[in-house]
Amino acid sequence: MTFENNKSGNGGVISLNKENEEVGRLTYTVFPDDQKLIISYVLVHPKFEGRGMGKFLVEESIKFARENNWKVYPHCSYARSVMNRMQDAQDILIR
Repeated sequence: MTFENNKSGNGGVISLNKENEEVGRLTYTVFPDDQKLIISYVLVHPKFEGRGMGKFLVEESIKFARENNWKVYPHCSYARSVMNRMQDAQDILIR
């Protein structure tokens, strides 16, 4: 599986793909002056649900935020739930 981060202006989409098929996507907005990445939405296509693919997308967004020294605000309730359970993400989580 591969991740692709398509950035556009102050936002973007991280997609997770298996071979030539999209597994899911995470949309985000970045506020660089505030050093903040906001996770807007996480989607996993039905045939891939229940396998942790959404968590992989959230982890990839955290990696992207760390690379840029940003904090993460999970506006999406799914992303918020995942991040609240991740002990290694508490340092960048904005509640």
